[in-house]
Amino acid sequence: MFDTLSDKFSEAFKNISGKGKISEDNIEETLKLVKTALLEADVNFKVVKNFIANVKEKAIGEKVISGVNPGEQFVKIVHDELSAVMGDKNSELNIDKPAPFPILIVGLNGQGKTTFSGKLSLHLRGQKKNVLLVPADTFRPAAKDQLITLAKSMDMDYFDSDLGKHPKDIAADAMKYAKENGKDIVIIDTAGRLHVDEELMGQIKEVRQSLNNYEPEVLLVADAMTGQEAVNVAKSFHDTVELTGVVLSKMDSDARGGAALSIKHVTGVPIKFISTGEKMKDLELFHPDRLAGRILDMGDVLSLVEKAEKVIDEKDAESMMKNLEKGKFTVNDFMKQMDMMKNLGSMASIMKMIPGMGGVLKQVGDLSPAEDEMKRMRVIINSMTNSERDDYKLIKESRIARISKGSGTTEAQVRDFISKFRQMEKMMGGMMQMMKGGMPGMGMPGMPGMGGMPGLPGMQKPKKKKKKGGQWGGFF
Repeated sequence: MFDTLSDKFSEAFKNISGKGKISEDNIEETLKLVKTALLEADVNFKVVKNFIANVKEKAIGEKVISGVNPGEQFVKIVHDELSAVMGDKNSELNIDKPAPFPILIVGLNGQGKTTFSGKLSLHLRGQKKNVLLVPADTFRPAAKDQLITLAKSMDMDYFDSDLGKHPKDIAADAMKYAKENGKDIVIIDTAGRLHVDEELMGQIKEVRQSLNNYEPEVLLVADAMTGQEAVNVAKSFHDTVELTGVVLSKMDSDARGGAALSIKHVTGVPIKFISTGEKMKDLELFHPDRLAGRILDMGDVLSLVEKAEKVIDEKDAESMMKNLEKGKFTVNDFMKQMDMMKNLGSMASIMKMIPGMGGVLKQVGDLSPAEDEMKRMRVIINSMTNSERDDYKLIKESRIARISKGSGTTEAQVRDFISKFRQMEKMMGGMMQMMKGGMPGMGMPGMPGMGGMPGLPGMQKPKKKKKKGGQWGGFF
């Protein structure tokens, strides 16, 4: 998402880098390129017009800081304006109300309403809320089966709706059930259509009116890949049922980004969540300033830290640190690191959250070989015994042959893994000494351009000869 827009912004900013100051003359070409990039990303024309005017006014006005690098100052102005267009700050769900509290999920067919309902229930359970999932799509009966299947997979409570009833009656029955069974939140998954029509809007409006006494959250799920169409759909729903928020699905796709940059400005409705993958945990609160940072390759360290806090097992981390303090780093420790890495997301998505890594990612290119190598390492490790994972030095030739057969890899690949793990063990020992102040300035093997960070397996600049022992790094 936003890769093309990010590339074009980077090209545009080259025009102003190295200038002595910001002036109307030297930002004119940059603004033209920025305008073109936004229009090609399917951003609403009025949004683009206002955006360019605001950036120009701030860039050549009194707010420009004297003595600051003009290129950096201009990027900061663009960042702040992008954030403002998308809503300035995260808009939380307004669920601090008497239970049970309803959240109505609306949208067209194929936008991801049912999947989002499941993701939202998991998100709210993480906030210690007792959630009830309610299938109320009488137009597509399979949606009920889908929602119930999701609920069972997450051990989430669900309401066995009678699809022969009107959705407003299903909602009423569900609210009664929720009150009797001590539920905090009721998520109601409603029907959609292939396009906006009077029947759909009339039905949704009746359901909305039946819940007015609860002052419900009404969230529209819109496909980020549909660009301006998502904005038009949001406006239609908002005019009819008064939305309280928008959810953008499929943000992990190669969509151009026009919906994210236009919806708030055009409709006045805040984006509250973005769906970033197919798994139930792939849901993020929408932070305009953070997304603006990702677009401009400033990274999003806060979101990365929040993700890490959710996936890192404190006991595992503590156990690993105790091992490192004793000068010990085991294959089991490495396996846990890989699991944490996997739970954080793809390598590419993680790198994009680190400031300046977007450019490095472009140089590295395809990361699939690195991810394939991680999968192969996992298979090799799974073919080891517990004692071998605890002490890889036990692995001699006969054991290498057994591990090779068990993992479906070659003996050479097993030896290669052991050799690389040996390098990594030394590196981890060096890192511990650095933390204790014993080895300042020690260089660590890693990926070119990463400033000494440990590298990722298989990652290197294309068409460059590998440096002996220096490209793998391997610690996550």
